[in-house]
Amino acid sequence: MARSVTLIRSATAVALAAAVAALAGCSAGKDDPLAGTDLASAPRDGVRDGGTMRWAVDAAPGTLNAFQAGANETTALVAGAVLPATFRLDGKGRPQLDTDLLRSAKIVRSEPSQVVSYRLNPKAVWSDGRAIGAADFAAQWKALRGTDDAYWTARNAGYDRISSVTAGKDAHEVRITFGKPYGDWQSLFTPLYPKAVTGSAKAFNESARRSLPVAGGPFAVRSVNDTTATLVRNTKWWGDRPKLSRLEFTATPAHERAAALASGALDVAEVDRDVTGKNVAVYRTRAASYTQLALNGSTGPLADERVRHAVARAIDRRAIAKSVLAPLGLPDEPLGNHLLLLSQAGYADNSSALGTADTKAARALLAGAGWQRTALVSGIGGGAGSGAAERNQAAPAHKVEVSVVEPAKTVLRKDGKALTLRFVLPRSSQTLNAVGDRIATMLSGIGVRTELQKVADDSFFRDHVAAGDFDLALYGWPGTAFPATDTRPIFAKPEPAPDGSLVVEQNYPRLGTDRIDQLFDQAAAELDPAKARDYASRADARIWAVAGAIPLYQRPELVALRKNVLNAGAFGFATPRFQDIGFRK
Repeated sequence: MARSVTLIRSATAVALAAAVAALAGCSAGKDDPLAGTDLASAPRDGVRDGGTMRWAVDAAPGTLNAFQAGANETTALVAGAVLPATFRLDGKGRPQLDTDLLRSAKIVRSEPSQVVSYRLNPKAVWSDGRAIGAADFAAQWKALRGTDDAYWTARNAGYDRISSVTAGKDAHEVRITFGKPYGDWQSLFTPLYPKAVTGSAKAFNESARRSLPVAGGPFAVRSVNDTTATLVRNTKWWGDRPKLSRLEFTATPAHERAAALASGALDVAEVDRDVTGKNVAVYRTRAASYTQLALNGSTGPLADERVRHAVARAIDRRAIAKSVLAPLGLPDEPLGNHLLLLSQAGYADNSSALGTADTKAARALLAGAGWQRTALVSGIGGGAGSGAAERNQAAPAHKVEVSVVEPAKTVLRKDGKALTLRFVLPRSSQTLNAVGDRIATMLSGIGVRTELQKVADDSFFRDHVAAGDFDLALYGWPGTAFPATDTRPIFAKPEPAPDGSLVVEQNYPRLGTDRIDQLFDQAAAELDPAKARDYASRADARIWAVAGAIPLYQRPELVALRKNVLNAGAFGFATPRFQDIGFRK
């Protein structure tokens, strides 16, 4: 699934998963947040048949085609309910075979080329009655392999390594042959679209924007408008019958969700704070996303690696994580990995490649880079000695709101200029603004002057982060079970384009090395999972050493439910098993 930046709240479900299945034998109640999910779990026989559930989302789906650039978090939710998948993720971010679609999936040959065999569930059919088969897999591969520009695809990772997709020994086997080895093969064909959507460029580009011709999941799309995607039971679904008769994903502003839950206008809503009420309960876990500090290494003082290291080591990541997570009752350990999150299997802290927070070491690095400590003078720290921010009046929505945190005692100068960093933040995020203030105060302790710029949310990423118009910025990425594939564009070394511009993909700090790229390539091609993890871990250590992106914390996920809702909550990496969600009997 294509990665997307999330500015304030993480997706309720970014990855497709089936962790709820393992909970079927549990009594209704809350799970352990450390297990990756926190759900109102109940066996299916405790869930009432029928009813309409209203689920808050940030926006209606930009498209129903998850492989197009307009796809958003709601696209992923809808796809998880209405389309089949080869693998889904559990609460620890581990791929698990989706037995509704597949009986088995395995590598049957690795030499001279890698071949994967899918054994299809003979009962698997589209909602028009046609059996799901090799033609659907082949059409999706041809649409996504990247050789035909007529298909408006967001990416082709993995599909570009396939050389053929064919039927196997019978109609229930599909064989995938790879031209290049691909260790992340379990990421492919999730979701799987019918050939009616992927069989031609016109269909791929247009047919799934607001509707899907057929479904292959427990639900089908009934309608999509500017605010709501409405799903109803798929009468041809061969698995467990959905408990709900109708599911509505409705765009609801964050500030309206608490009142809507209290009144019964909503049943499920991700929230950014605790919600109180006799009919509402809040579930919480570590989200499948994280927040990082980006250091723009393409220009200015941060082009010097020693300055980046000094800035990174002046920041107490543990204190920042604690300030965000501890008030919510979540573990407050800082994130020590760019590629795997704390709740994922295989996580390891590689931050030692950079070093721990140490203001003395940070000052020494700055001195080695030629930045000299000088006394405060008027206009540069004059009268501010406490390090407190000097704030302007709130700016109109289209303006930039600026405040300055001066050095606490001495200012750093080089060639007559003070060391000043411009820190860009999205204006509406209270959490990111509070974290930004903490970081600026920490930097003041080593003599860095920080200019905080709070900009409109719709301008933050487009006009600043993606455009490279920042020194420092706070934003987040979703986690992934397939880091060799999904995180490579975030850390790949920027390359010059023929017109002289820089191709950065999603590497907005604009920093990278050939060795990091090589390690990602080796991880993607390695079929031994242990060796692939080793390559990825080595790449992560080198990313820490580059010091362009500093992970801070795995984000909190808080989801409020009406107390009669079952088998929903804070899913972390896991999406719901939608057929099990419903209301208490």
